[in-house]
Amino acid sequence: MPITKEQKHELVAKYGKSEKDSGTPEVQIAILTTRINELSGHLGDNLKDNHSRNGLLRMVGKRRRLLDYLSRKDINRYKKIIQELDIRK
Repeated sequence: MPITKEQKHELVAKYGKSEKDSGTPEVQIAILTTRINELSGHLGDNLKDNHSRNGLLRMVGKRRRLLDYLSRKDINRYKKIIQELDIRK
């Protein structure tokens, strides 16, 4: 199930610089993390859903690239987002 507009708006308000700031890496990482968590639950129930599994792997890869970018640009922002979203490392 995709995230709702309200959930996305809350994530943008929490992690963005302004209410309409959806482009910063922190916001994109938060949105991807929410989608990954929901899709992981779906795949726990539907083990043979390989199309969704492929989408999940793409999202995880994209989040990893965004985290790598953020760690190169600003290590403090990287550590903060890792801690707030409870992502390993």
